Amino acid sequence: MDKSEILKYVGNLSQTGYCRHYTLGDGWGRGMRATDINTGRGLQYTVLPDRGLDISLANFKGTNLVYQTCNGETHPSFYEPEGLGWLHTFGAGLLTTCGLTHLGPPCTDDGEQLGLHGRFSTIPSRQFADLSAWEGNDYRYKVKAIIEEGFLFGSKLRMEREITSVSGQNIILLTDIITNFGSKPSPYTILYHMNFGYPLLSEDTELTIDPLKTVPRDTDAVPGMKDFRSFIKPQQNYKEQVFFHTMQGNRNGDASVSVRNKKTGVAVNISININQLPYIAQWKMMGWGEYVLGIEPSNVPVQSRKTLRENNTLPILQPDESKTNVIKIEVESI
Repeated sequence: MDKSEILKYVGNLSQTGYCRHYTLGDGWGRGMRATDINTGRGLQYTVLPDRGLDISLANFKGTNLVYQTCNGETHPSFYEPEGLGWLHTFGAGLLTTCGLTHLGPPCTDDGEQLGLHGRFSTIPSRQFADLSAWEGNDYRYKVKAIIEEGFLFGSKLRMEREITSVSGQNIILLTDIITNFGSKPSPYTILYHMNFGYPLLSEDTELTIDPLKTVPRDTDAVPGMKDFRSFIKPQQNYKEQVFFHTMQGNRNGDASVSVRNKKTGVAVNISININQLPYIAQWKMMGWGEYVLGIEPSNVPVQSRKTLRENNTLPILQPDESKTNVIKIEVESI
């Protein structure tokens, strides 16, 4: 139906979907802003303005899609920047963004001590806005914010993030514009840490991916090279396996990955462009209570900033230079 027909049936647009804002009131997340978006067709997800406008919970027609750590939705004030302290406030969810000037393992680079996966996901956004409105006959849920990572005498990067969904469709469109607003060149690394969990993820799940090249991260991943597209039941004392995929795209650079579970009847399709994000890290963790599939598009291999610099593969943004990344996440019944 078009707009005029829909409005004849409803007294309030929340009957067909909604964008709802609130503040968490208990535990690790107390005092943190949250926004639920329900597209009215089965997809619902939660955006966290105080954690870089990342996405925590997500479900489709009542089926959970994501993995959540024991931390859950955690307030950024608890962030521990040193070493592996990032893990203490890592909630996982549909999207945890890593970067913007460093990702991967801890290191010391250019005199700066860098912890695991960078600071981005612990930075509260500013100028958060709900811009949901009719666009022709489509009602578009749209939230937007600015996230800045910078410090005195250091790098200064700004991200303008926009998340949109159209009422009646099961699509999340993420658009990020990253700009160097400082006066000197800055490293620029970004990784989109998407985390899928039970019941979407089970021994019945299949991963559809067509990489140009795949390499194991370490010796623990070598035995899994033949089976990275399939999954097993949770195992005690399982050692995580990580695979690094170099993606190939069509003539426009478009590529996609699909997580499918015929038993639950749900598939999640992730679309990227390799001119923006040429790599995908796959995190396969089949442990008891730590049962997760990470699909992680990135602009660099998942290496420390020190290693990237030494290999002359560290991207640099010049002052006023910008980069744009677009990711589409589509959920469907199968």
